[in-house]
Amino acid sequence: MSSILLMLVGLGAMSLGYLFYSKFIAERIYRLDPNYRTPAHTMGDGVDYVPTNRFVLWGHHFTSVAGAAPIVGPAIAVIWGWAPAFLWVTLGTIFFAGIHDFGALWASARNRGQSIGMLSGRLIGARGRSLFLVVIFLVLLMVNGAFAAVISNLLVSTPTSVIPVWGAIVVALLIGQAIYRYKVSLLWPSVIGVAVLYALILLGNAVPVALPETVLGLSAKSVWILLLFAYAAIASLLPVWVLLQPRDYINGLQLFVGLGLLYAAVLFGAPEIVAPAFNDALPDSTPSIVPLLFVTIACGAISGFHGLVASGTTSKQLDKETDARFVGYFGAVGEGMLSLAAIICCTAGFATLVDWQAVYTAFGTGGVNAFVTGGGSLLANGLGLPADLGATILAVMAILFAGTTMDTGLRLQRFVIQEAGELAGIKVNTLFGTVLAVGVCMALAFGAGADGSGGMIIWPLFGTTNQILAGLTLAIITVILIKKGRPAIYTLVPLVFLLAMSIFALLVQMGQFYRAENWLLLGMDVVILIAALWVTLESVIAMRQGPDPVEVEADREQRG
Repeated sequence: MSSILLMLVGLGAMSLGYLFYSKFIAERIYRLDPNYRTPAHTMGDGVDYVPTNRFVLWGHHFTSVAGAAPIVGPAIAVIWGWAPAFLWVTLGTIFFAGIHDFGALWASARNRGQSIGMLSGRLIGARGRSLFLVVIFLVLLMVNGAFAAVISNLLVSTPTSVIPVWGAIVVALLIGQAIYRYKVSLLWPSVIGVAVLYALILLGNAVPVALPETVLGLSAKSVWILLLFAYAAIASLLPVWVLLQPRDYINGLQLFVGLGLLYAAVLFGAPEIVAPAFNDALPDSTPSIVPLLFVTIACGAISGFHGLVASGTTSKQLDKETDARFVGYFGAVGEGMLSLAAIICCTAGFATLVDWQAVYTAFGTGGVNAFVTGGGSLLANGLGLPADLGATILAVMAILFAGTTMDTGLRLQRFVIQEAGELAGIKVNTLFGTVLAVGVCMALAFGAGADGSGGMIIWPLFGTTNQILAGLTLAIITVILIKKGRPAIYTLVPLVFLLAMSIFALLVQMGQFYRAENWLLLGMDVVILIAALWVTLESVIAMRQGPDPVEVEADREQRG
């Protein structure tokens, strides 16, 4: 199988999805209004609510939702063969992720920038909202705890990435000052920022930085995790324009340069895909492809975490409602492009089928390392880049996206804590909420793992919980559409499929945890299952009530 053909089919399908399907959704279903005043204007505070250029906002949204997950999921799932992973990423991006991310952003912007969890209270009741917030909090805990472990592992295994990763923060701070304080147009900060970032990659490749094996009795991984949470806490407290926006924006540009290099390497190197389309020689203990494929590949096909970002931070920065199509739907397309690149790296980046099988010896043995190794090989063969430089570029790409996800994830976790406090009649200030969010993540990281890797303990539940959250988010969007008297089939079909696969996967995992006597994960699995079924039931009841005459009339008046 030609990797060029796979690349062209995947990119072509996603492009058509954005050009035509997203336009249909924007005009006929969500009915975007260019004159609608978004929360960034009506509630602007210069900290979280800030009207933002749509390209900068796209960079924030895309890199916040990307993280390492759109690489890790496909890099693991190709163990079943490249065809199932390719089809789910491509079709999932067009018909699932795009309408989910776009819809969460639109729904939040139409409701004072409320998170999807808080918004659910008005639509499905207080009980459903409380259970929804439980699922959201667990997803954020998993993301923040696990991504800290993933980043620390990469910083230790790839010391050439240390200088560019931390140097990118300085670059972002300077870009933020140039754009917002000194009103410099977007072009030159973008060009100079990307050039400096890649210069830092060259410097890092020449000057690797490795911590001692132990620092004050802590392992190198533990030290990196402490530094990462300290950074994420500070970043989450700063106004979004100071660091969050410019860091995400420049990382988004860096990603497209990185993707451009990968796809150019495919075009010029024309590697053959050595992995089978459907793998009939699966290693022992590999789980069934149904339903596990649909929860192993979450980000890159559809992910509930995207809805948290869209309704948590992105909606508060939306300048015009019509920007939601570009930011939300095209953000999902960008992530689909990254997952497609990961599939190609992990199936065409090996010399032979035997080499590929030597890496994929068991379920879960792919991951970031397979992406970095395979991608480095593609860059070396297709573009002539030194293998170590190619590996550094890809490692930096993975770390920067995981880092921006931590920035946003910790801010979102603080929002959830503040919202829960509001429901309990307690006002939680920003600093205390941040300290509490970091404290919970650190307790998980170091309480369940001596080297700070405790975040990985509950990671096996991330895929199912994340997809449950995506289904529940689609349920809230569907309720909104039904109440407004608009067609809901375009969100209803994805939500039914996703909830069915995710609940099926939860039940499968429940049996696995019971047999392994893993009572922690079994207990969490039961809690998540009960919450999901309860919120689903509340949503179905709300849907059966049909259109709300007041909402329908207001919608009619808005359209004139």
